[in-house]
Amino acid sequence: MWLNKSNISSTFKSAYTEEFLDTIFYRPIGYGIALVCRALGCTPNSVTIFSILVGMAAGHLFYYQSLWLNATGVLLLIFADALDSADGQLARMTGQKSRYGRILDGFSENLWFLSIYLHLYLRMVNTGVSSLLLVVIVISAISHSFQCAVADYYRNFFTYFIRGNVSSEIDNSQKLREDYTGLSWKQTFWKKLFMRLYLNYTIQQETISKGALRLYRYAEEKYSTGLPAFLTATVKNKMLPLIKYYNILTSNTRMLALFVAVLCNVIPLYFIFEIICLNLLLVYVVIRHEANCKTILKQLQKVGA
Repeated sequence: MWLNKSNISSTFKSAYTEEFLDTIFYRPIGYGIALVCRALGCTPNSVTIFSILVGMAAGHLFYYQSLWLNATGVLLLIFADALDSADGQLARMTGQKSRYGRILDGFSENLWFLSIYLHLYLRMVNTGVSSLLLVVIVISAISHSFQCAVADYYRNFFTYFIRGNVSSEIDNSQKLREDYTGLSWKQTFWKKLFMRLYLNYTIQQETISKGALRLYRYAEEKYSTGLPAFLTATVKNKMLPLIKYYNILTSNTRMLALFVAVLCNVIPLYFIFEIICLNLLLVYVVIRHEANCKTILKQLQKVGA
């Protein structure tokens, strides 16, 4: 039976970092889609590209004042999110994981929201709202970028210390820069472009998370053959209470707020939520996480001394 819980959980990145809505809704649906795609011979990247097209189409439907078209857009965005879950599950199920697949998957949501922001802006301008609203939307989009980047980095950081490099997708800008330099614009244009964007994204993460980066690099160097149990336990004890806040900064909570704003036609409230509420949470999470990393690093240095 395709809804077998153990089969579905085997396609999770990490049970600790899975969101509640994902475990009860998106992951089961994504698993079913992944099974169909595997039978049809689809690749994870083809599923990702399809999710991009569906998500951008959903954004277009938010342009209209029709409640039915907006509701259709909501359903399409939910389907796009299920596809976004399915591509990663398919990759883990078939062993087709790759850095470029992860990069493409990471940018899929950005393209959805690019379409959403653009069409919401045009919708509000058509109703007589000042075009200066564009400034607010740009601030909201930048906030979105930082919120998701930090949440993604911290969840991968946690997974690294709990399950090691095999399950974690944490990347190092120094290594990425070397790989980027080794690519040719002429021969591998798209790979180099995606690598440039991903390098910028990783630098963005590391700039905000300097304490986490120092701890990660120290652990990588000192415990290259495997992390000690006491370090794993310490990180789990310190960081596990913050996972729920990381998850709020990602897509599910944001989408629920978006759905309410669009269906109730109170769209400016969505941007207020993203700029004020989520940014305040972002500041809190960064302060807590960085303080924890500093404390753990001091403990490790004492042990090393």
